[in-house]
Amino acid sequence: MIDLYTWSTPNGRKVSILLEELGMPYQAHGVDITKDEQFAPDFLRISPNNKIPAIVDRDHGLALMESMAIMVHLAEKGGRFLPQAGEARLRVLEWLAWQVGGFGPMLGQAHHFLKFNPGKAPYAEERFGTEVKRLYRVLDTRLAGHAFVAGEYSIADMAIWPWASRFEWQGIDLNDYPNVRRWYLEIAGRPAVQRGYDVPKVTGPIPLPA
Repeated sequence: MIDLYTWSTPNGRKVSILLEELGMPYQAHGVDITKDEQFAPDFLRISPNNKIPAIVDRDHGLALMESMAIMVHLAEKGGRFLPQAGEARLRVLEWLAWQVGGFGPMLGQAHHFLKFNPGKAPYAEERFGTEVKRLYRVLDTRLAGHAFVAGEYSIADMAIWPWASRFEWQGIDLNDYPNVRRWYLEIAGRPAVQRGYDVPKVTGPIPLPA
């Protein structure tokens, strides 16, 4: 059994989507970051960096923070969505690292400046808006020759997709990135993704491009 500590954010949805895809038993615990619940002492014992998501794997007595570590652990535990060896494994880890190191952080900054604080920092809006478009071009180019980012559907797709699901916050029109649009809609149609999107609470339907 997995205890999942999460909130309705792209980083949180990565793990709930993976758990649903694996069909792995878990219990979701909402950590309301709008109320600073991530700073509660009980949560800090699980996630010292006071960030969601975090898990406790009761089977192993293991507490883990950081989405990349969590996703690798769960995929290995479940025996799916992460090849065991060779180039196939490296490609999944390569694109998972791309999301963790660039796509997520840059899009998160775009949310801050473009969605929540427009007009306050023109330089930041231009910087992060430009970088978001560059990253979408990278993703679109990759998906021109691959059904999914690492070839087969994997934890890399599950990590990237929730961030793409906030394309409207980023000022992105998915019609400008046809390969991303195709990939995005295919993943959005998966029942496990739809269930995982609604964890720990329903916030509305999955956004769809016009």
